[in-house]
Amino acid sequence: MENQEKTVEVLNDLIQINNDRADGFDKASADLKDVNIDLKATFDKFSSDSRANVTELAGLVGRNGENPDTGNTILGSLHRAWIDIKASFGGDDRHSILAECERGEDAIKKAYRDALQENELGEAIRTVLLKQQEGINASHDAIKALRDAHAAL
Repeated sequence: MENQEKTVEVLNDLIQINNDRADGFDKASADLKDVNIDLKATFDKFSSDSRANVTELAGLVGRNGENPDTGNTILGSLHRAWIDIKASFGGDDRHSILAECERGEDAIKKAYRDALQENELGEAIRTVLLKQQEGINASHDAIKALRDAHAAL
């Protein structure tokens, strides 16, 4: 029973941070000015990817006989509030937007690394998390490349 509880806790933590990520990219996409509108498709895709992760993770929680958590983390909510404050003081340039997105990507990468260190996870769950982690890492690298390309201009 303890194994199952730990597994559900890990999965619910990942659900929350994926919800944070999706909401963060939705917010970033909605707040884009015309000059940065080319980022919209990228942000929308990453949000959609996280929502798909949530669906998959929720299914795993359900298979463990529990109800999935549907909320967000407190830190994710604080991060979005910080983005609002920063934007109100003129921090809505392309580099700032991408730097904030990368900070969010760093957080979800860490969450997946931490989750995969749990020994209680079964192989089927580990396989799902590794696949999702691969997508998260690729997204992080894409955001970082966009940020670095802009900094080089």
